[in-house]
Amino acid sequence: MTLNRRHAALTALCLLGSTVLAQPVHLTGNSPELVDAAARGQLGKVLLLLDGGAPIESRANTERSGNATPVLAATQGKHVEVVRLLVSRGANVNAQDAQQDSAFLLASASGYTDIVQLTLTAGADLASTNRYGGTALIPACHYGHVETVRLLLTTRIAVDHINNLGWTALLEAVILGDGGLAHAEIVRMLIAAKADVNLADAQGVTPLRHALARKQVHVAELLRAAGGR
Repeated sequence: MTLNRRHAALTALCLLGSTVLAQPVHLTGNSPELVDAAARGQLGKVLLLLDGGAPIESRANTERSGNATPVLAATQGKHVEVVRLLVSRGANVNAQDAQQDSAFLLASASGYTDIVQLTLTAGADLASTNRYGGTALIPACHYGHVETVRLLLTTRIAVDHINNLGWTALLEAVILGDGGLAHAEIVRMLIAAKADVNLADAQGVTPLRHALARKQVHVAELLRAAGGR
């Protein structure tokens, strides 16, 4: 084969390979590959797999947790555009993994406000709870995610929900917060949302008493002004 003919043949093979790769990969049943692509933020591959019929509610183990769906795997990696694509295709943002995380719950706990907004528009279950029996609002308050809390408080989420530890969002903001600007702002927002400032924990200790014990001066002032005892 002459050099020119061999070059032409190689070019043709490359073009054929590119054409094959550009076609959807037709899949049936479960697709761990889709979950992996979502976890890695590979938007193009996720689109290709979906167009090829990969089930959008496929399940697979990830490094973080077992039995994750594509939308949860994408949320774990904070891959907003992948989440957006999956949501647009009808992904279930309430599907939970082995440790009871869903895209909605995990995004809220992680402070991924953009993803929280996407899950809300996709029908996030405001009453859903994590492995601690807490709604999305409680860990968002715990970790001081101000903007996420602000968004969640525009919904009908239960402000005084009590988790398995006997804590409300307000109690968690005080007990697990640091009393700094972020947690103080969250306490202020919870008060404005009509949280019960005297709803005590399982041992009968109120948010104000917890704040005083932790020397959270500004938080204690907010709670006193709202009628805390």
